[in-house]
Amino acid sequence: QVQLVESGGGLVQAGGSLRLSCVVSGTTYSIFNMGWYRQAPGKQRDMVATVSPGGSTTYADFVRGRFTISRDNAKNTVSLQMHSLEPEDTAVYFCNAQILLDDYWGQGTQVTVSS
Repeated sequence: QVQLVESGGGLVQAGGSLRLSCVVSGTTYSIFNMGWYRQAPGKQRDMVATVSPGGSTTYADFVRGRFTISRDNAKNTVSLQMHSLEPEDTAVYFCNAQILLDDYWGQGTQVTVSS
């Protein structure tokens, strides 16, 4: 059974930094794209950043150079380093992994940025 476990969320002041991490377990197949998504109360889930197996990255426009996604294929992990956090970044952040033709999600980790 595939499991994604996130860690690293929390409360931070505006302008601060956080690092989110996600470990994928329960699969022997290669993981295709990995990514981070976020969902604020009453809003849809939005892509934040994705990274391919080869390290190619995509970012949402609202990231504006503040976040960096990375992955370790040997350890099946993906991380999101976030700097210059803003109150608008407050949301539940979800880890995503694409394995074969399926999407798998973590349970989410809360990020709260106070002004």
